[in-house]
Amino acid sequence: MRIFVAGATGAVGKRLVPLLVANGHDVVGTTRSTRKVDHIRALGAEPAVLDVLDAEAVGRAVSEAAPDVVVHQATALSGLTNMRNLDEAFAETNRLRTAGTDNLLAAARAVGAGKFVAQSFAGWPYAREGSAVKDEEAPLDPSPPASAAETMAAIRHLEETVVGAEGIEGIALRYGGFYGPGTSLGEGGEHLAAVGKRAFPVVGNGAGLWSFVHIDDVAAATLAAIERGRRGLYNIVDDEPAQTSEWLPYLAKVLGAKPPRHVPEWLGRLVAGEQLVSMMTEGRGASNAKAKRELGWKLIHPTWREGFVNGLTDQQKRSAA
Repeated sequence: MRIFVAGATGAVGKRLVPLLVANGHDVVGTTRSTRKVDHIRALGAEPAVLDVLDAEAVGRAVSEAAPDVVVHQATALSGLTNMRNLDEAFAETNRLRTAGTDNLLAAARAVGAGKFVAQSFAGWPYAREGSAVKDEEAPLDPSPPASAAETMAAIRHLEETVVGAEGIEGIALRYGGFYGPGTSLGEGGEHLAAVGKRAFPVVGNGAGLWSFVHIDDVAAATLAAIERGRRGLYNIVDDEPAQTSEWLPYLAKVLGAKPPRHVPEWLGRLVAGEQLVSMMTEGRGASNAKAKRELGWKLIHPTWREGFVNGLTDQQKRSAA
């Protein structure tokens, strides 16, 4: 198949494009920077410099590529250190999830592409009530913290627009929290560094559940969705949702760092904002049963326990192999 990957030099794109090429697909990958054109060629893809917020440019690029599948991985998530106001930190990504999705989807439908696969998120959007672990049928949070309302609205827009699109098979992949090479919880990543410096505390009781997924498992699941996925939502997470009070001290131990500090909720709100406190104390996990069943997806790192030990860097992966 001919596949158009928007965001080919992002955390997911860099791992996905070589997989697509290795599986015999013809790939066009986009970047916003002319400096990354050679990198896309090195991944085995045909480069295209593109701002997905430019509707006319998107239409022209997709028309020239004439793809069978369009994959939307365009985000602006690098360098996010201040999460006190999530909507402010995610403003550009929210535009990519709304206007960017609309532009890419319109172009895909115009050229007769058969499938559209887009990146969504399962890390915190589920309703903070009921079962601790949610499947794709569970409702999203109807009343997120005010500082995350625009981000939640952007996620809803992406999912509803993609899955409900007529004339094309729309798939939204709800990825868990990334870790591994090229992510914030990978070698040189800002959040991994914060854990090592005891600057990433456990807030309140730390009972909130987090669902993680290694970046290589993300790429493998996305490949499976492109080749075998059907219209709808898929949670792309590992097998073991974990409480903050469990995974954060474990990661610090793996890094050889001191245990994380514990701070009360009021202080967490003051320093990090309501959304992070909610994630750490009330967050719900996600089930990967549907993705494993329908996509035939097999995880390289089934749980964060093994993944934090063997998968944070490429060197760890080579040593494990």
